[in-house]
This record gives sequence, structure tokens and C-alpha cells, in this order.
Amino acid sequence: MTGKKFKMGLIPKLIIAIIVGILIGLYMPEFVARAVVTLSGFFSTFLKFVVPLMILAYVTMGIADLSQGAGKLLIITVALSYASTLIAGSSSYLVASTLFPSFMSPQALDQIAATSGVSVSPYFSISIPPLLDTLSAVVLAFVMGLCLSTMRGKEIGDSLYNVMSDFSKIIDKTLHTAIIPLLPLYICGTFVDMTRSGKTFAILGILWKVFLVVIAMHIICIVLQFVTAGFVSGKNPVQLLKNQIPGYTTALGTQSSAATIPVNLQCAETHGISEEIRNFVVPLCANIHMAGSMITITACATAVCLMNQLPISLATVIPFIMTLGVAMVASPGAPGGSIMTALPFLYMIFGTVAGDPNGPICAIMVALYITQDSFGTACNVCGDNAIGIIVDTIYKKKIKNK
Repeated sequence: MTGKKFKMGLIPKLIIAIIVGILIGLYMPEFVARAVVTLSGFFSTFLKFVVPLMILAYVTMGIADLSQGAGKLLIITVALSYASTLIAGSSSYLVASTLFPSFMSPQALDQIAATSGVSVSPYFSISIPPLLDTLSAVVLAFVMGLCLSTMRGKEIGDSLYNVMSDFSKIIDKTLHTAIIPLLPLYICGTFVDMTRSGKTFAILGILWKVFLVVIAMHIICIVLQFVTAGFVSGKNPVQLLKNQIPGYTTALGTQSSAATIPVNLQCAETHGISEEIRNFVVPLCANIHMAGSMITITACATAVCLMNQLPISLATVIPFIMTLGVAMVASPGAPGGSIMTALPFLYMIFGTVAGDPNGPICAIMVALYITQDSFGTACNVCGDNAIGIIVDTIYKKKIKNK
């Protein structure tokens, strides 16, 4: 009798990758760290090439397969994502402005800034330019998906639909045979770099109270999102939160909503979200739903203002959040993408002088954000599926009442 073959799950692999990355960063020689970072860089380059194709394939087919109301469901998804981002950012400011003044110190800023320019360099890198950028992929997927949904069988035949269906299967095969199995390597390389450069422990040793408050806000945001999704769908929020753990863990390691799409699609299936809904909501929200990133950016901006005695109020924060909620669309393809997108708009909070994107205040803002980026990304990713559950419930009710 043949014994059952043991297969390690994704979460243990990710946890092991994080621990190994930290240990390599702390104790192994420089050449070992550079080797791991080099291999991780190869995967990162390949991932950036695949992500726009993934968005094009999944979003197009997800919208095209909707039997009715594709345009309305798309509008609902975008509206929920934007509203979630605005509420998260505004709440973050209210909490940060209340709690941060009691434990902020100007000296902490300089110590965090010291890690901003430090990084482990790979031995070499390979450039694989994506065929199109993520925003172009999102727009093209909108156009093709909506047109296929409304025109197929009426004004056009099935040829283009079949091509996109086969293309989607090719991308799906790539994800399950290459992307997902190699994610632990990517995560390991990320933590090697962060640990070697001092970023991993800088925030814990210097601004750990700020760090804990921001993480608490992320967790509360996730819980509230799934409680809302559970209320709307009639599902158990506790079980939904348990189902989301693989997506949360993956996002912590990759620091990229886009890179977490394959795992988050698996979580969406576990949540019971229908295939046509999850195939367009998850990739779409990975590029437009930024609640976690907005919490982090707003909290960091508040902290920087308090450290430097810069004036800040809800009246200046709200326009900034509303602007950034649009500007950050398609920015989460790489770690730190959200804060880099936010740089040109920081003058709305810091003022024209302190808000210079090339100035020291903005550089410190970037350093402070990067140390907490992975938790914001994880919050984004979890919220994507909470929105997917709500949209799927609306979709199923429409089908039932048809």
C-alpha cells in the first residue's frame, strides 16, 4: 500500500520563506544575499511581464461571461473600491491625529531615513519590458469585456471570445506552474534585502507604536470589510477571514497587490464567489482598491507633519485622499508603487516647499511608508475579496430575480 504523499501548503511555504530571508539577511555572507536577491529579481521581472497579461485575460473574460448587467456591476465595483479607499484614508487621519502626538519624536525621523537609500544589489538583471502597462491593460480589458458581453451572438460571432478564452487558459496555466510555485523565492529575496539594509527592524525599534497603530487600523479595516460582506451575503465573517489568510500572507511577502492576484483568486473561489465575478473583480480591484495603502500613506503623512511641526487638518487631508484615490489606479504592480505615485501630490498636505518630491521631507515619507508597505498591501488584497463577495451577491440576486 502506497503511503499518501505529503504536500506542504502555501502558507507554510511563505512563512518559511520569510524566516529564511531574515536569517540569510542577518547571518549569511554578502555574496549569498546578492545571489538570492538576483534570483528574486529574475522572478520579479517575469512577474511584471505577466501581470498586465493576467489583467487583460481575467478581467476581459470575467466581464464577457456576465450574463447580464456587466456595465452596472462594473460601476458598482469601482464605486465600492473608491468609497472604501476614501473612508479608510479619512479614518486613518482621525486616528493618527489623535494618538500620534503622544509618542512622536523628531529623532526617529533621521534614523528611519538612514535606511532609505540602502539596498542589496543583484549581480545582474535582465530587462523584459511588458507588452503594455497595467493601466492600459485595465482599460483594454474594460473595452473588450463590455463589448463581448453585449455584442457576442448579436453583432459579432464567437471567434474573439474563443481566442480570449484560450488566452485566459494559457495565463492560468502559467500562474499555476510557474508564478505560484516561485512566490516563496520572491518573498525570500524581498526579506533578504529588507533585513540586510536594516528596513525590517528599523520601524520596530524606533517607531514601533506608530507601526502597531497602523497595523491595528489595517486589521480593523479588514474585519469591518468582511463583516459587511458577510452581512450582505449571509456568510459567516469568521470563516471568510480564515479563507483569506493565504492571500494576506502572500501579500505580506510580495508587497504587491498585482503579484498576489493568483493566490487571491484561489481565496475568492474558497469564499464561494462565482467564477465570472472573481475573474474580473479580483484583478480589477488589485489595481483600483487601495484602502490599506491609503491608511498607511495618510498615517505616515500625519506622522511626518507632527515630527516637523507642519500644519495638517481634515480639510487638507480629504482633497488629498480624493485625488490620490484616482491617481493610484494601477500603481500596485511593484512594492512601493503607491507612495511613488503619491509623491507629486504630497504638496497638498506638506505645502509647496516641504512637499518637494525631491526634498528631504518626501524622502523620509517614502522611507517611513516602505517599512509598512507590506501590511497596507495585505489590507488592499483582503478588501478586494470582500468587495467581490458583495458584487457576487448582487449578481446572483439579479440572476435569481430574472
